[in-house]
Amino acid sequence: MNLFKKATLLALITFFSFGCSDDDSTQDAQGKAKISIKLMDAPGDFEHVYIDVVDVKIKVNDGSDGDEGWQSLKTINTGVYDLLTLTGGVNVLLVDDFEVLAGTLNQIRLILGDNNTVVIDGKTYPLKTPSAQQSGLKIKLNQTLLPNMAYTFLLDFDVDKSIVIAGNSGNINLKPVIRASAEASTGTISGSILQLGVQTHISATNGVEEITTYTDVEGNFLLVGLAPGNYTVNITPDPTSNLTPSLLENVVVSAEKDTAIGIITMK
Repeated sequence: MNLFKKATLLALITFFSFGCSDDDSTQDAQGKAKISIKLMDAPGDFEHVYIDVVDVKIKVNDGSDGDEGWQSLKTINTGVYDLLTLTGGVNVLLVDDFEVLAGTLNQIRLILGDNNTVVIDGKTYPLKTPSAQQSGLKIKLNQTLLPNMAYTFLLDFDVDKSIVIAGNSGNINLKPVIRASAEASTGTISGSILQLGVQTHISATNGVEEITTYTDVEGNFLLVGLAPGNYTVNITPDPTSNLTPSLLENVVVSAEKDTAIGIITMK
């Protein structure tokens, strides 16, 4: 084996040794998006409205109305919440950065338990929610989820429209009216590095957090999950390569967009 082949083989071995780290978002994030879900409420004419949240489920890339294809989002904050405390910008985070396939988020289901009540004139009444307990409160979205982006969905209860007092039976029913809104909360930075065969570390910081990755075998990189704002990008080749690190300042990241910084030639 000649000297050139040995050097190339050594560079590739070094690349794969360092590149398989937890920070290698280039490989792991392809074709995936992340979603978070928050619960909030519009003010209503009751003293308290308590709902028992047990799960949140979604349908992705499935426009059917059947019971197949739903997946649980492993809700992190289950429990009983007073909707009337979730007003004026206050909300509760139900799902945090759950990774799903990119494509179309067709529906969200909010699954409720048995402990749902309303307080009127100091007296507590049970809320009848049979459909919610059995199959979940369905909210149709058909929201596009782009790869490598993170989205936050706000589930906004309209309490006044959601609580129905039955005439003769005396029952108080929960027939939720929920408005779902979505926002893309992150963007990406992409580019390519020359020289090939040199292990290169890429990092971007906005002064609060730092996102890092490595170039792939073709010199490409993708930094994902970046909050909108201005970033400083550091490009650091393997020190043994004797190449000079580069610094790019004021790289602007926008939500749901990729900031392409092009080809950077290391010298």
